[in-house]
Amino acid sequence: MQQDERGEPVTIVDIARQAGVSIKTVSRVINREEGVGASTRARVQALVDKLGYRPNVSARSLSSRRSYLIGVIFMRVGAYHYVGEVQVGAMRACRRAGYHLVVEQAQPPEAVGGVQGFADVLRDARFDGVVLTPPTCDDREVLAAIEAAGLPYVRIAPHREFERSPYVFMDDRQAALEQTLRLWDMGHRRIAFIDGPDDHGSAARRREGYVAALRERGVEPRPDWIAKGQFLSLSGFDAAETLLRLPEPPTAIFAANDEMAVGVLAAAVKHGLSVPRDLSVVGFDDTPAAEAAWPRLTTIHQPTAEMAEAAVEMLIQGFGDERHRARVAVRQLDYRHMSRDSAAPPRDVSDRQG
Repeated sequence: MQQDERGEPVTIVDIARQAGVSIKTVSRVINREEGVGASTRARVQALVDKLGYRPNVSARSLSSRRSYLIGVIFMRVGAYHYVGEVQVGAMRACRRAGYHLVVEQAQPPEAVGGVQGFADVLRDARFDGVVLTPPTCDDREVLAAIEAAGLPYVRIAPHREFERSPYVFMDDRQAALEQTLRLWDMGHRRIAFIDGPDDHGSAARRREGYVAALRERGVEPRPDWIAKGQFLSLSGFDAAETLLRLPEPPTAIFAANDEMAVGVLAAAVKHGLSVPRDLSVVGFDDTPAAEAAWPRLTTIHQPTAEMAEAAVEMLIQGFGDERHRARVAVRQLDYRHMSRDSAAPPRDVSDRQG
């Protein structure tokens, strides 16, 4: 933060004096409240940026009804890359707006404390609003607890009740459809899929995309081509073991996330298969494991940090504006196909091409 001519930190009074407005006007600009004209808002914000003014969060909370705390809620914290990316994106948005980020875990109903324990957390934490990640974003008891607390919330990638709140998402179904079609276009006809957890909406949409792609090519996927996984590498290994023991094993396996795809790579080694010559393996998410694996995984880049950043922005933009709660704001972000080394035409096709 810059200092004034006396060597003191710049204050809101300094901003108001230089901008020729009241302290209340500066406060409204900083807090992104309504009631300030566009030109005045731009002038004040320019001074805030130029002088590097940062409001004191404690003082702000004492002088208003806000805590300047945004909560990000997870159900599971085992997916460390996903949790980390969400925190990075949410933190970026909080920092720009002068808010602080708090991470909490919602316990499933069967856990000790369950939803009531989560409701107690909401009451004690004094959040201004919360962002919900999958699968918490679809848990009706969690949503009811948040609504009972009167908290605004934005969801990341919900699977149902889309009209219930603002949300941000990417098109998992279309991304999975395209991933499957790429394998088909390489020449693969026995393409298997490793599913994710039953309560995870993104897993369901990725499975739907896989099924839709095969049907688009006139093939009804066999039940034994779809194996169950839990978004963990060991579950990917176990699912691949089942698939590779089929009388006609797949020539390509599409895992619904990268962690399970890494498990498939390990199963391929156990069975003496070369990837991608004997078996193509593709994933989803584009985690660091996709680059670190050998061969490097072909996958779909999911903009996890960007979705969290957008969710926090949507949440903060809605504060103080009742109209925001009367409509559902939706933002869709793009995905990218990451072509690496783990997918190639099946052996019979590549041999004919050679």
